[in-house]
Amino acid sequence: MAEEICDEKRFRKYVGGPVEQIRALTHDGLFTAYDNEPAWGVAHRIMAPAFSPDVVASHFSDFLLCTDELIAKWKALGASNTIQPLTDLNRLNLEATALTLFGKKLNCLEGSDDALLKAMEDCTAESMRRPSRPKLLTLLLHNGRWKKSIKIQRTWAQSILDHRAANPTDRHDLLWTLQNAPDPETGKTLTPSQVIDEMCTMTIGSSTAPCAITALIVFLVQNPSVVTTARQELSSVLGNGPLTSESISQLPYITAIVRETLRLSYAAPGFNIEPIPREGDTSPVLLAGGKYQIPHNQAMIIVLAGVNRDPAVFEEPLAFKPERMMGEAFEKLPRGVKKWFGNGKRECIGKNWAWEFLVVVVAKLIQEVDFESADEGYVLKQDGWFNVRPVDFKVKVKARV
Repeated sequence: MAEEICDEKRFRKYVGGPVEQIRALTHDGLFTAYDNEPAWGVAHRIMAPAFSPDVVASHFSDFLLCTDELIAKWKALGASNTIQPLTDLNRLNLEATALTLFGKKLNCLEGSDDALLKAMEDCTAESMRRPSRPKLLTLLLHNGRWKKSIKIQRTWAQSILDHRAANPTDRHDLLWTLQNAPDPETGKTLTPSQVIDEMCTMTIGSSTAPCAITALIVFLVQNPSVVTTARQELSSVLGNGPLTSESISQLPYITAIVRETLRLSYAAPGFNIEPIPREGDTSPVLLAGGKYQIPHNQAMIIVLAGVNRDPAVFEEPLAFKPERMMGEAFEKLPRGVKKWFGNGKRECIGKNWAWEFLVVVVAKLIQEVDFESADEGYVLKQDGWFNVRPVDFKVKVKARV
């Protein structure tokens, strides 16, 4: 069913509900544009080259720098201290996003940009609540905080632009692209407001990554044999040497760990789909060869927690088994269970960036530190905003001996 409604000849992304609310922040940016808004195509054509595999690979040293800083912080805390990894991983993600895409080193691992992270959380959380809350209640009690969260994010983006203006560079990064590159079809460039729209889209969009990594730490703590196998692979590929950009492609088991994490964690809870309007035709849309009929204008959501745990596809669907995400076993899986970054033309433009970031961070964490759950009986609990985040998960971290 997921594969069928991902058919772009019949269905398209639906922008409504919480996603529509985020338009107050990002307007007709990549994530929140309606299907018929031309700004989406202009921005996508301008930005896509900045997320090509080759360009993303050039960010490796920046990913590594940021990750090494986080690991050094955790090692310095000592094994007796308990941390909530999601807090620092959110900071790491913002640090890596700003450095690789906007050329600005934030040094935020100690909390200097927590106001921005809080504004991002407030904005996305409120966007989930607004569609189902009485409008009067929203206007009277919640609008002020909502507007404040939007102002903080756009002001932060402007501060990055101001920093670039005051510190010229020859970096042709995403920020340069947003400010200077023309659309190859129309010749248009983005307006200053649209540049900020897309900067805010990038920070909001990348915030699923730390949620996935936190869930992965849960899975590693609960499956020590996976850690053992991963370290054997790292040792075989790297020896006593450092992780390199070239070695990333030589780590199939680490790759499988990331894939299995995306399957089970569903850091993004799903994505919305609607039938493409058929002029003059309001007959029901038929699914599964006519087994199901839905109204011609009915929006749907692909719930990844269900699709990715389908027992008809996965034996022991709740078990963490990276082996099923390797080689021929992975290739044989249906396309419908590989929609971690969305679908089709509205698939996440930053999927290559996200993938490189995830693999680098995961490889480094497994290579250098040991995690011990602060609660041996912890069972993965997740809340559900735009990001699905592990709740109340705490660990002790120590340098690997």
